[in-house]
Amino acid sequence: MKRTWQVVTAATALVLAATACSSDNPSDTGSDDDSGDTGSHSDFYDKAELDRQLGFRTATAEGPADQPWEQMLSPEMVDTAKFKKEGPYKLCFSNAAVNNPWRQVGFKTMQAEVDLHDEISDFKVLDAEGEDDKQISDIQSLASENCSAIIVSPNTTSTLTPAVDGACKTGVPVIVFDRGVTTDCPVTFIHPIGGYAFGADGAEFLVDEVDGGGKVLALRILPGVDVLETRWSAAKDIFDDSDLDVVGVEFTDGDAAKTKTIVDDYIQREGQIDGIWMDAGATAVAAIEAFEDAGVDVPPIVGEDQQDFLTKWQEDGLTAISPTYPTYQWRTPVIAALRILNGEQVPKEWVLPQPTITSDNLGEYVNTDMPPLHYAMCGCEELPEYPDAWK
Repeated sequence: MKRTWQVVTAATALVLAATACSSDNPSDTGSDDDSGDTGSHSDFYDKAELDRQLGFRTATAEGPADQPWEQMLSPEMVDTAKFKKEGPYKLCFSNAAVNNPWRQVGFKTMQAEVDLHDEISDFKVLDAEGEDDKQISDIQSLASENCSAIIVSPNTTSTLTPAVDGACKTGVPVIVFDRGVTTDCPVTFIHPIGGYAFGADGAEFLVDEVDGGGKVLALRILPGVDVLETRWSAAKDIFDDSDLDVVGVEFTDGDAAKTKTIVDDYIQREGQIDGIWMDAGATAVAAIEAFEDAGVDVPPIVGEDQQDFLTKWQEDGLTAISPTYPTYQWRTPVIAALRILNGEQVPKEWVLPQPTITSDNLGEYVNTDMPPLHYAMCGCEELPEYPDAWK
């Protein structure tokens, strides 16, 4: 049976076209027969996939301990002997966009990985600028470019599937990463564990850190984006089974000013907020500033691995956690392409570890010399031209 491959980065969700709404009741994002105190699940909810991802969190990864971008969780390897060929190689990359910091950090990391390999003579990149039509044209163009391998990060899932299918039919190995498509024709699909694991990490942290009956505010970006919906679904299940009081589930549009306003409103309305859960951490610092402006202590909070949040966390001694969707995944498609062209086996679904930053390892990831929106989990520190190229 074909697996539906659908993975979307949280940062990319900030710029996806969607109509955002704000509501105390998350049930307006979709429905499922499993409802609780926080409303109903969205149509993206898949209990089997949730259980699968939560199991991956404790699975032992195969691969070099110090190179998580080469590690793999429960891989099912596929033979690639038919793609073996002599170098030098021309790698081609159809990129959805570089329209936010997460993708900018990732693409710089990918370019640096390419620079490590003398056998890559040409790296041709086409940027779809967030447009499906352009990416369809880009993939069709690359299919006629005599590429040794084609790497694709799709802008959207369903719309780009036929273009990926077309590229596969040329006989050139196709590698898909980050976001997925609904065909299994690519040689490998590369992604971290996924949204359920991200959402569960933050919710479990709050259950541990917030006293029973404590008031939790959930801050989301947009409805209808699969990875964000799955992050919330995992958190919702955990909150519904706890004795915490989720007093609101609000959409922020990923806007810092709106985030501050929402948090301030809840502080005034509820008297206090005892925990903040977020489905992505781009506006975590704005949420923190709302508590500071109100003159109250910052409660336990869920953020992400941006330097502004990590630095604030360390400097202020916050109680916090940072689930991640690591940008080091941008190295893996290049590595996979070279293995395929060497006839080496690769996983059909290459699931990468998805580390969590806690107070115990925070110091390993804080780097005040990097820009505020640099993503710490880039795996780029040993690459050529670091850190200047990432600034």
